[in-house]
This record gives sequence, structure tokens and C-alpha cells, in this order.
Amino acid sequence: MSWVWLVLLAAIIAAPYVADRRRKPMGKAERQEAPGAFVTLSRGVTHYQWHGPEGGPVAVCVHGLTTPSFVWGPIVEGLTAMGYRVLTYDLYGRGYSDRPRGEQDAAFFVTQLEELLDNQQVSGKFTLLGYSMGGAISTAFAAKSPERLRQVVLLAPAGMGHDLGPIARLVTNHKYLGSWLMMAFYGRSYGQALEAERDLPTAIPNIVDLQKAELGYRGFRGAVLASLRGILDTEQEHEHRQISETSLPVMAIWGRDDDVIPIAGKATLSEWNPRAAHGVVENAGHALAYTHSDEVVALLHDVMETP
Repeated sequence: MSWVWLVLLAAIIAAPYVADRRRKPMGKAERQEAPGAFVTLSRGVTHYQWHGPEGGPVAVCVHGLTTPSFVWGPIVEGLTAMGYRVLTYDLYGRGYSDRPRGEQDAAFFVTQLEELLDNQQVSGKFTLLGYSMGGAISTAFAAKSPERLRQVVLLAPAGMGHDLGPIARLVTNHKYLGSWLMMAFYGRSYGQALEAERDLPTAIPNIVDLQKAELGYRGFRGAVLASLRGILDTEQEHEHRQISETSLPVMAIWGRDDDVIPIAGKATLSEWNPRAAHGVVENAGHALAYTHSDEVVALLHDVMETP
């Protein structure tokens, strides 16, 4: 009967991977109602959207680990009201963009951003804003190409220490077991975490349902896993010290009550880049981009030039 147990074990191991293959892919049908436009880059289709007055100074917004570019909506409204021409886009593995397999390190995401900028003919200096994991991507881009940027704004930025929970720690530290746990249990864990935020004030209607919808697409879990083991498993001291040696202005905005990217990162960034400016949003957690967007926009008014 040992073969029966082997078959049962194999079925248990395969089940979460089979379930993911059965989820709907991100394709033409799903993209029909998407705002903005699409471009095929070297690793696949990227969804992007321009906002605000043509001819205004360009600002580019990079979202985080799990919530696609719609997370920038309230802040984009503030930026366009200031006269900025704003570019948002979905990182690979999220939103309406493709879900390529493989490692998702800093180079992976920086290449996507570089190719999108080239395709959209963004040649002059621009402002780069990054939220959470997007802050780590923005930092990597700024360290590589500071001459392309007018300034950098980091909103609750990764790269200086974070805690995404016990499942994230397990999947990062244990290759095969971690992968299986991610595919089997991440959906439930992430869904529960989102439901805990359902009663938070938000400037984005139905934000929890929009975030949970990502779980219904094939490849989302794999993309999150690849990022946890890639860019989010890397400290960015070297990059921040590189940036500090340039004349590039850096502004970091922190949530006082953020338990994902704790405000302790403020002291760390100050050590790595003493020239960086800081703003703190009181009573705000990691969701400050949409729970405290007015306060974030007010801070941006203080540091960003009005056209």
C-alpha cells in the first residue's frame, strides 16, 4: 500500500500548483476594459496610463508588491492638480501586465521601467515616486541613473527592513517547502489581511475587493514569491549611499504606525543618506497611499516644484 501513500503525497504536493494553472490568465479578454494602453516589452506586455496635462513635467509612479497601479489614484489626482504629467504602470505579475516566470530582482524591475520610458520617449529629467516595493525599485533605478532624475520620492519604502508576516518569512528562507506553502496558503493569508483593513478609511472605492481580485489570476502568487526572494530580500544600503554622493534630492514619507515598513527605517535612511528629507504621516499605517492620501499630497506640495 506504500504506493497509495506516495500517490496521495504527490497529489497533495501538486494540488496548489494545479489550482494556480486553473486560474484565469491575464489576456486580451481581461484587458478589454482596462484604462490606458499596453506595450510589449522584452519580458512581456506592460499596462500603463498617462494622466494630467500634456507638456507638464513628468512624474513616474511605481507601485508595490501586491497592489497594482490603481493604488496611486488619489495621489495622481494631487500631482496632476499641481500640473504634472504622470505615468503609472503595472509591474510584471500584477494588474493587467504579463506574468513572466523567473527571478524578480532589482535588475528585472529596473529593466521594465527603462524599457517603458524608452518606449514612451521620456528623455528629459523626471520625478520618480515609489511606494513600498516600488520604493526599492525607484532606489535601484536612481542609483543606476541619477542623471535622469529631477528628484525621488519614497513612500513607505522597502529596502531598509520590513516584516511581511510569518508566511513571507517561511517562503523566503525555505526553497521548496516555502514555495509549496506560498502556493497553498498565501491566498488565504493575504485575503485575511485585506479583510482586516476593510473598515479603514480609503480614497479608493472597493479597494479591498480590487486587491483580492489579484488572487484570481494565474501567476500572481508566483510573482509575489519571486519578489519576496528577489528585490525584497536585499538590503539597499549600497544604493542609498551611492545616491547620497550625488546631488539628487530624495524625500521619504513614512507612516507613523506602519507595521510593515516601520518608521525605524527613517533613522536607517538618514544614516545611509544624510541629505534625504523626511515627512511623517501621523496615525497612518502601510496603506497610507490611499488611507491618508491628502496628507501625502500635502507633503508632496512642500517638496515638489509647481510647474
